[in-house]
Amino acid sequence: MTSSSRLLYPAPAWIAILSLVLFSALCLAVHAGGLLRYAFPAGSLAVGAFLYWRYPLLYIGFTWWIWFLVAFVRRLVDVQAGWADPNPVLLAPFLVTIVSLITFAKELPKALNGAGLPFVLCMMGVLYGFLVGLINNSPQTTIVPLLNWLAPVAFGYHLYSNWHIYPDLRQSFQRVFMAGVLVMGAYGVVQFLIAPGWDRFWLQNQTTQVFGTPNPLGIRVFSTMQSPQPFACVMVAGLFLLLASRNPLRFLASGVGYLSLLLSLARSAWLSWVVALVVFLPSLKPKLQMQLLLTLLVMMIVVLPLTTIEPFASVISARLQSVFAGQNDVSYADRSQGYSTILTDAVTNVPGLGMGFVLQDSSIGGNDSGVITLLLTLGWLGLLPYLGGLLLLIASLIQSREAMNDSFMSAARAIAIATFSQIGLNNVMLSSFGMVLWSFIGITIAARQYYAKSALISNV
Repeated sequence: MTSSSRLLYPAPAWIAILSLVLFSALCLAVHAGGLLRYAFPAGSLAVGAFLYWRYPLLYIGFTWWIWFLVAFVRRLVDVQAGWADPNPVLLAPFLVTIVSLITFAKELPKALNGAGLPFVLCMMGVLYGFLVGLINNSPQTTIVPLLNWLAPVAFGYHLYSNWHIYPDLRQSFQRVFMAGVLVMGAYGVVQFLIAPGWDRFWLQNQTTQVFGTPNPLGIRVFSTMQSPQPFACVMVAGLFLLLASRNPLRFLASGVGYLSLLLSLARSAWLSWVVALVVFLPSLKPKLQMQLLLTLLVMMIVVLPLTTIEPFASVISARLQSVFAGQNDVSYADRSQGYSTILTDAVTNVPGLGMGFVLQDSSIGGNDSGVITLLLTLGWLGLLPYLGGLLLLIASLIQSREAMNDSFMSAARAIAIATFSQIGLNNVMLSSFGMVLWSFIGITIAARQYYAKSALISNV
């Protein structure tokens, strides 16, 4: 057995993971959802910490699966134990991910003097926003936002710092996202067709109808995740990794994945897919470009017939038409009005309002713009180091010529850039968006470091 296999398939790790799964299933089976509401995040943190110290590759996969499934667990708990918002279950992915901050803390001196400096700058911006939040808001309201800002950056740095096992990281990502696209895509189609009771219950407790109606054929697909936009962002990432995969299941996964992505009706995610393709295709060698085009052709043959039959066709086509509606689109008009109202105040607020501040505006949501969130939360004093570090990392991705020979690295870079391109439309630094952005930045920088060190050794 190879070292990679030992890291991926150790019995103690799977005992810990399966114990959490079985305990959660038992709680739901005996209608102890109220207990699981607190036990699930605590158990997830315990398993995550154990995997972090003993089985680093499984820690990465476990972290992603918690992000994939936590909202689904929350809905199962709520339909039993009653609606709760805020909900402790949703802390689970942040608690598991923040464990990776240990890596950053241990390697801080080295990060200050090397390629990790942009991560340090981003952390400085986050710390500033937290301190301002402590001054302007109550301490209780700043803790969860701090986790939300810190966790994705810490996880990205953790991936980068493990550059020496990049081939194993690559394999782990491919396996996790292959299974993730298959599971979430299939459930997304089922969700649209039959609207399971827990999903209907969740929708009935929402104060807005932007996620659709709690009826079969009426839901904007969000699958096992929190809402359509984060789900679509993760699905775009997974579908692009499938383009770099040779797994025979990739076509089945792509079929349900693309269909559920379209049923999410998330236009910004559709546009980011186009951005990712524009970045991805030219970055490959001609031979890999031909392989990619053939793979895309086969996937289109699988997916297109599904989108032209009812009940899918009418829903998807109506949303596609709205992409080109421009100023005639109600959502576009509302966002434009919201931007014009808020942006002036945001730009002139130099110190920022800090973490814990919640945007209250009827025309634009708190997650509708990363630009406004950066300005209002971090102010100019926090935005400059954060955005400066982020742009340095993006520039490093663009300069990575090694991606020509590594289709996974090229796909990861395209995913990171495409996610960042949504910053005017979505809050791409936080939550699931932030995990996609920072994870694929981190693993691309890790790949670049791995190939640079390998070339240096081969030249000695």
